[in-house]
Amino acid sequence: MTETKGKWQLKHSIVLMRVLIGWHFLYEGVIKLYNPDWTSFGYLATAQGPLEPMFLAIAKEPLIGWADTLNWLALMFVGITLLLGIFEKKGALVGILLLALYYLAHPPFPWLQQLNVEGSYWFVNKNLIELAACMVIYQFPTGQTFGLSYLFNKNKEQTKTETL
Repeated sequence: MTETKGKWQLKHSIVLMRVLIGWHFLYEGVIKLYNPDWTSFGYLATAQGPLEPMFLAIAKEPLIGWADTLNWLALMFVGITLLLGIFEKKGALVGILLLALYYLAHPPFPWLQQLNVEGSYWFVNKNLIELAACMVIYQFPTGQTFGLSYLFNKNKEQTKTETL
């Protein structure tokens, strides 16, 4: 009984984490899409760490326009997939990639001056924590428990039963 209860609690905790992270990504994407003044230029132009040259190159024309569009599109894709519980492994992978880029653009290393970031961190920041959470979502997809994947599979099972 306790093993079943433990599995139920774990599965539903991951569902809750998935939905909350999905909401966060979707919100960030929508805000960027509908704010005509938003650009990733400031974030990219102040990048530090080992990938600084790459981020500085992206901050220049014509790449900055592509970076901005791909950023909000990817944020919305991750948000929709995780929030709705469909294609969540793909969404989690895109989320992991985005968060890794965010982390590497401004790594919270103690020997770097923290520019254009919230808070004071030492190696671990919110991007790295959310990246780890996306890794859990990737390894333990929960769309079959709560999400459109559950509804689609339920409809497939009903169709199979009806045709027999």
